[in-house]
Parts: sequence; structure tokens; C-alpha cells
Amino acid sequence: MSEEHRETGTGWPEPAEPVRPSGPAGEPDPRPEAPDPDELSPLAPAEREVDAPPVGEPEGDAPGGSAASRPASRRLTSAGAMIAVLLALLGFTLVVQLKTTSTDPTLAATREEDLVRISSDLDSRERRLRQDIAALEESQRQLRSGEQGRQAALEEATRRADELGILAGTLPAVGPGLSVRFESGGKAISSTRILDAVQELRGAGAEAMQIVGADGSAVRIIASTYFVDAQGGGLVVDGRRLTGPYTILVIGDSATMRTALNIPGGVVAAVADDGGNVIVEDRGAVEVSQLHAPIKLEHARPVS
Repeated sequence: MSEEHRETGTGWPEPAEPVRPSGPAGEPDPRPEAPDPDELSPLAPAEREVDAPPVGEPEGDAPGGSAASRPASRRLTSAGAMIAVLLALLGFTLVVQLKTTSTDPTLAATREEDLVRISSDLDSRERRLRQDIAALEESQRQLRSGEQGRQAALEEATRRADELGILAGTLPAVGPGLSVRFESGGKAISSTRILDAVQELRGAGAEAMQIVGADGSAVRIIASTYFVDAQGGGLVVDGRRLTGPYTILVIGDSATMRTALNIPGGVVAAVADDGGNVIVEDRGAVEVSQLHAPIKLEHARPVS
């Protein structure tokens, strides 16, 4: 091959026009249409020259920019390698994502009608669970309502029991009211005057009363309390003897009870006619602490 080359423009030198080989002993080939030896070669001249650089020239120092074309080839090779790496990473990511999302491998092989049936079963189960939740919430509401009702009934029963206990004299009581003191004059205070005073006070809305004697003895006044004149003076109240002067402590509306005692011809006027005196005092807190023993009923029963 001749050492003369010319620039091809691709970065590699192109050899000069090939010389046809001669015949035997250097004679020309007698065949006029003999093929060019270069055409019979399986490699193109450019490829052969790539594999075998020209003789006498150092590799990479070929004229015409051969040294400049090799870095570009290396850059193209590096970019291709980077693209290949990125494509491999993308494929790996897709595979991992598919494996992650496909958590149930059995669903992938399930038929469409089976998937529809499974979805319908899930919907039915959800409806049943919602119905159960609604039923439990309703039960909770009823229980709370029943508990509140029982609590309200208990509170009402307690209140009624307290009121009945005060009226029956089995519970102490405190509240605003009056202190009514009976002092005798020329004539002793009779049981009739005390009973009239008690009746007037009850009619005026008295809620709790007790009568106290001169020695501090007290008797709770209830619906069944009786008053009797004792022999030798004094009063017998529910079997207990008291001496005067007598004081009735009463809880109720003080103005109304005072008016009832002072009506013309009433208790205050009657005691004054007997020569005695009735002293009525308002009190902000009257304490009725004397208790009456519970009464055991023998005949009366509540109506069913």
C-alpha cells in the first residue's frame, strides 16, 4: 500500500488511488476486467485503515485533525454508557414499583367476574358494619338517656322524700320564718290558744314547726300533734309536758304568717283579751331541729 495519503474529512487519512497488482513476476494482469483486489477484501479501505494506521506516522498524530476526532469519539462512548446506566436504573425502578404495588399475587391471576364478586362482598360487609355501628350508637344513646332518666327520677324521689320527712317531722329543717313567743298575763296560756296559733300558721303556709317550753324542752309539731292543758298548769304536747312561756319556731313566708296571726279577732287579739302578750319576730334562719318518731301506719295503704 502506498505511503501517500490524502485527508478524507472524517479524521482518518484516505489512501491514494490503489495500484492494481501486476501479474506474475511483476507483469500486468492479463485479464482486462480483473477485479480490483481492494474490492475482493471483506473490509472497506477506511475500516482497514482504522485497524492499521499508516506506516511511518505515530498513532494519534495523523495530519488533518485525527488527534482531535478521538476525544469526540470517547465522549460519545461515555454518553452512551451513561444512557445505558440510566435506562438500567429506570427499568429496575419500574420492576420494584410493580412488585411493591402487587401486594396480593393472587389478585393478578383472578378472573374479572371473581374480582367483581369480591368487590360486591366487600361493599356488603361495609354496609353491615355501618349498620352495626348505627345500632351500637343508638343503644349507647338509649343507655345514656335511660341513665339520665333514672338519675332524674332518683333526684325527684330524694326531693320528695326530704319534703315528706320534713312534713312528718323525721328530718330537721332550716329556713326563714318567725319566732312567736306567748307570755301569760292574769290568765295562763291555754292549749286552745296554742292550737289556734298552729292552725293559723299552717293556713298561712308554715312548712315546719316546733314548740319550746321555758326549760328548753321542745316538741316537733306535725299533722297528728295534739295539745292538752296539764293539771297544775302547763301544756301536754304529744304526751310531753311543757311550761310557759312558750315559743313556736316556724319556717315559712314571714309576712304572710305575721298577717295571719294579727287578723282581727285572731290569736294575738285573743291572747291580749286574756291579759297575755304575743311577741312575733322575723328571723332569716329558723332552725327546726327537734325530730318526731316515725308513725307506723296500721290501716292506711296507698291506692294502687
